[in-house]
Amino acid sequence: MMQPPIILLKEGTDTSQGTPQIVSNVNACQAIADAVRTTLGPRGMDKLIVEAGGKATISNDGATILKTLDIVHPAAKTLVDIAKSQDAEVGDGTTSVVLLAGEFLKEAKPYIEEHVHPQIIIRAFRKAGCLMVQKIKEISVKIKKDDPKELRVLLENCAATSLSSKLVAAQKDFFSKMVVDAVMILDELLPLNMIGIKKVQGGALEDSMLVDGVAFKKTFSYAGFEMQSKKYSNPKIALLNIELELKAEKENAEVRVNNVQEYQSIVDAEWTILYDKLDTLYKSGAKVVLSKLPIGDVATQYFADRDMFCAGRVPEEDLRRTMKACGGSIQTTVQGLSAGALGTADLFEEVQVGGERYNVFKGCPQAKTCTIILRGGAEQFMEETERSLHDAIMIVRRAMKNDSVVAGGGAIEMELSRYLRDLSQTIAGKEQLLITALGKALEVIPRQLCDNAGFDATNILNKLRQKHAEGGTWFGVNIMTEDICDNFQAFVWEPSVVKINAITAAIESTCLILSVDETIRNPKAEGGGGPPGAGRGRGRGRPM
Repeated sequence: MMQPPIILLKEGTDTSQGTPQIVSNVNACQAIADAVRTTLGPRGMDKLIVEAGGKATISNDGATILKTLDIVHPAAKTLVDIAKSQDAEVGDGTTSVVLLAGEFLKEAKPYIEEHVHPQIIIRAFRKAGCLMVQKIKEISVKIKKDDPKELRVLLENCAATSLSSKLVAAQKDFFSKMVVDAVMILDELLPLNMIGIKKVQGGALEDSMLVDGVAFKKTFSYAGFEMQSKKYSNPKIALLNIELELKAEKENAEVRVNNVQEYQSIVDAEWTILYDKLDTLYKSGAKVVLSKLPIGDVATQYFADRDMFCAGRVPEEDLRRTMKACGGSIQTTVQGLSAGALGTADLFEEVQVGGERYNVFKGCPQAKTCTIILRGGAEQFMEETERSLHDAIMIVRRAMKNDSVVAGGGAIEMELSRYLRDLSQTIAGKEQLLITALGKALEVIPRQLCDNAGFDATNILNKLRQKHAEGGTWFGVNIMTEDICDNFQAFVWEPSVVKINAITAAIESTCLILSVDETIRNPKAEGGGGPPGAGRGRGRGRPM
């Protein structure tokens, strides 16, 4: 007697499982790796991504590209996540981490197709991952933090290495100095939000400048603003979150008056409230008044008559940075305004930058903060410059916190590849093949660097293998001479934490994708998966 089929899942549920499912996931991840493959290295190409609204983004930063692409494949999203985590944790190496994960999966694919159990592959990969991290820690070069000159050279080299693969590579010396100066200004915790980056169109990239303090764009102002002084030494600064203008009556407000005097007293009361606020601010000794909310024309004129500067509608982020830098606190009322609630700075001035005016506070006593003002032509170019500087700032912060570096340009990957190949000879069983495969996968970085620069990758990789076998630990690809060189001597340096993080994340995601052998997709709810009750009545475009 035949047994009836047992139906567990809703009709239409899509399930796929077993080896074909793993292979399909690996293929999806390789497609993601191919999307960013050509952006790696100093000769990497850029991607132009146009979103639905027509906004164009030009970038060669792996994380930015993958975030902007709307990826729907569930397994491929894992690679997007590791690129994001690499960006958040260390700021650079986002393309490398995606390429490594894609290559690890590519090397594992033939074994999966030959029905090697995924758990054997995962175990071998995890073991190799731990060994690679140990090896990086062993061979990385520690830096002397007590010698500020040596530390500065190191940080500039790390920033220049990060910037050399970006659009601003031609100005990397200029920007690497600026980035190191910016990070050096910060306190020990190196808070990222204390470095503001502002963009002003026009001028050349070299016109970009670093302001040791807070700078923000001049806000909307009323008549009377031009009469105000634009420069103060040692001013007291009041930071407010209140409106300093006559309030418009609410539409539904109703005031019944019997005669003109009563109406006049209501109007007078409004003016009195406003003037009381302004008097309190004037008597507090503040010379610069900043508010998140509008400051009206009456208040602007009042301050101008008393040689005070005011700016309303200041963005909250800038107001907070000013508060952290100059001290004081943001007030929601002027009642009982004390000297302790006011901030101070050595100098306040308004300066012209290109077509914009900027308010600048210098010599802020409280926190160490700075602002980078970027100049440049096209808007997309400046946005990409900002992303590049963000990566460089993250790298310099990491290098200051973790005091060891390795050589970039594919040198560390080739050394790890040689190490794994030698190690695999001492291991019996299937693990030997898998660790060799992993060693081969690591060569994707130098190979891709060569391909992107248009070099003969096979020839250069053969030279690198020979050098590393002879003990040349830091030999990598030299993009400038189409050859190999000692990248440590050539100052192509990266903090070792970048490589450790990239390899750990790539191994983790590879193991995660290999351990998934079934995908179950729920069918969409009836009616196209819209909200309950959708589909009734005549929608847009439906016939009457």
